[in-house]
Amino acid sequence: MCKDCGCSLTDHDHHHHDHGDHHDHDHGDHDHHSHSHHAAHETLHHNPQLNDTKTIAVIKKILDKNDQEAHHNREHFNEHGVLAINLMSSPGSGKTALLETMVGLAPFKFGVIEGDLETSRDADRLIAKGISAVQIQTGSACHLDAFMVHKGLHDLAIADLDVCFIENVGNLVCPASYDVGSHLNIVLVSIPEGEDKIAKYPVMFRSADLILITKTDLLPYFQYDIEREKAEARKIKPNVDILEVNINDEASVKRVIEWIEFKRKMRA
Repeated sequence: MCKDCGCSLTDHDHHHHDHGDHHDHDHGDHDHHSHSHHAAHETLHHNPQLNDTKTIAVIKKILDKNDQEAHHNREHFNEHGVLAINLMSSPGSGKTALLETMVGLAPFKFGVIEGDLETSRDADRLIAKGISAVQIQTGSACHLDAFMVHKGLHDLAIADLDVCFIENVGNLVCPASYDVGSHLNIVLVSIPEGEDKIAKYPVMFRSADLILITKTDLLPYFQYDIEREKAEARKIKPNVDILEVNINDEASVKRVIEWIEFKRKMRA
């Protein structure tokens, strides 16, 4: 597990950010900066392992440097007119499958920075579909951070893209606390995960611009009140957009693409 975000902090001096060129820029504040800090502060105040002053100082320093690098990443995206979207979810909710299904349907060209602890299996799947993809192997880290994404940007020809997806490590906790330089956050939750995920992991769903309820073709086989889950999500974030998705239903995938295309044109 990650040694930086507080989920199992045991070594106060350990961090995993040596993944590429580091830049010390004074970039100022951004909405994602405040969202990630809010999530991080919840971790700091509620985790009994993090109550000593030294630990809090180390974590704040890490988060501040991460936010500076995230702003730098956004500058890269903005320079090339690329919309960056952070995809977050539990493992197996369908992030990679959704991206595979979007090929040939999307009017925009997209690439992917792919995050997993080990293997390049997801990136290999995407490349096999003709998608430009770069694999980031995080080792023991349970999320991508801005430095890892920065390294991925140097290996991805973003000048040729309209949209860059950052497919985060499967985890409903830590990715919400780290701004990676995206413009938007999409959080997926699948029917087989059960009805309690949105209520149990509010920090993640509060960070979402769009929630995708996936694998809806499995609704007949699970006890899942989808309207109640939508209501739960809107208790946490009243203005969040929510779409139902089944990758075997092309129309549902097209609705996701239309949402992304609308957001992309809004930024043009």
